Parts: sequence; structure tokens; C-alpha cells
Amino acid sequence: MKKIVGALASVTALAFTLVSCQSVKTTSAGMVGVDREQRMAISAQAIEESANKQYAQLMAQADKKGRRNTDSAQYTRVRAIADRLIRQVPAFRGDSVRWHWEINVLSSSEVNAWCMPGGKIAVYTGLIEKLNITDDELAAVMGHEIAHALREHSRERASEQVVANVGITILATVAGVGTVGQKGMEYAYQGLLGLPNSRAHETEADRMGVELAARAGYDPRAAITLWEKMGEVGGKEPPKFMSTHPSRSDRVRDLTVYSERVMPLYKEARAR
Repeated sequence: MKKIVGALASVTALAFTLVSCQSVKTTSAGMVGVDREQRMAISAQAIEESANKQYAQLMAQADKKGRRNTDSAQYTRVRAIADRLIRQVPAFRGDSVRWHWEINVLSSSEVNAWCMPGGKIAVYTGLIEKLNITDDELAAVMGHEIAHALREHSRERASEQVVANVGITILATVAGVGTVGQKGMEYAYQGLLGLPNSRAHETEADRMGVELAARAGYDPRAAITLWEKMGEVGGKEPPKFMSTHPSRSDRVRDLTVYSERVMPLYKEARAR
């Protein structure tokens, strides 16, 4: 009886969670046509507050170690590219021009960059130095990361996980499979839904990123050379079905198509 009562309580919780989900249109489709419907169970405010807290902690750590914006030339370069990209965000999302955008360069050997919800951007020196990155390639990286923020992918992943966790708990309780069985369900979820969805996010960010770069006057084809360089420093990639990113070959193929699609925007920007 207790097991049944617990299962019913979980069903109620899941029903409440699903009812709380909203269909959200975070961005317009743009020339690249990103128009997939998104379901959100967590508020944008909650995600942004959490991101702001994490961002403040990361910057405090970087300041303590003397790793933030130590090279003025690198910072000026990154800031100039970011500013041009940010001026193009209304093409996808009008309200994002009012975000409190921040740009920083962090001294680290890691080949990485990110843009948190609300427009907090960081580029690592390892990305710049190890790839000998061009301005066009740097625009591709930052355009990709900005696209994740515009599209609210972190909020979508968190929402998806909330619903999935409740559903898995219900199934495990009703089936009586215990902790080990529940873990198995979680792994199955990641393989069947979680990882493919993450790959969908990466593809959306790739496509939106090349459009942002093109609108800002950066050659969108640089995204292709960027990922070729990333392949050279990234080592052996994991099997495609276990990766949260598209395979390099799939990524280059898709970027080739979409960079050509936005070339008119690039030519127009260069002519201004």
C-alpha cells in the first residue's frame, strides 16, 4: 500500500510539472530557420539568477588568481568582436539588447568559451593561442555561444531533466526495480533522449552562430576552419551515440550548408 501511495504522489507531482511546462518561442527563426518548439518547466528568472551567482563566483576566483583580462590587447580584440556580434542579436531576439552583457578573457590553457544566460561571455586564452585563431573564427565561436544564451538552451535542458527525473522515479517506483533499476532507466534516457537533444542544441547554436557572424561582417565559412582546427587539438572524439556534440564530420557538413545560406548577409554587411 505504501508503494502505491508513493507512486500516486509521484504521478501527481509529474502531472503538476507537465502542466507547469510552457511552450516557448525564445527566438525568431532567422535566415537559418531555427524554429523548433521548446518546452520550459523552469522560469527564465530562476535560471538567470543561478547563472549570475555562478558567474560572480567564477569571476571572483579568476580575480583572486589574477587571470581576468590580463592581456589588454587580447581583451580589446575579443571585446570588439563581441560588440559587433551583440549588435546583431535583435535579428533573433529583441529583448536581448537589454541584457547586461559582459565580456571577459580568462587566462587558461583550456580551449573553451561560453556565454551564460543573460549575456555573460568568457573566452579562454587557450582558445586564442592554441588555435592561432582568426577574427572570423573567434566570431564563429562567440556567435555559437551567444546563440546558446539567446535560445535558452540551459533552461531547456534543466526543464527537460526535471520532467525526466520525475517520470523515471514514477516508473521505478511502480515497477519496483529499486535504485539499480532506476539508474538503468536514467542511462537509457540519456542515450535515447538526453544526448540527442543536446546535439540538437549544438546544431541550432552552430546555425544561429554563423548568421550572427555574417550579419556582423565576419566570414561565416570560418566556422568550418574553426572546427577543423578544433579537431586537430581535440584528440579522439567519443562515439557519436554517446556524444553531446554532433560528430566533426556532421558538424562540418552542416556548417558548409548554412554558412553558404547566410553569405548574402555577410556580403551586405561588408558592403556597408
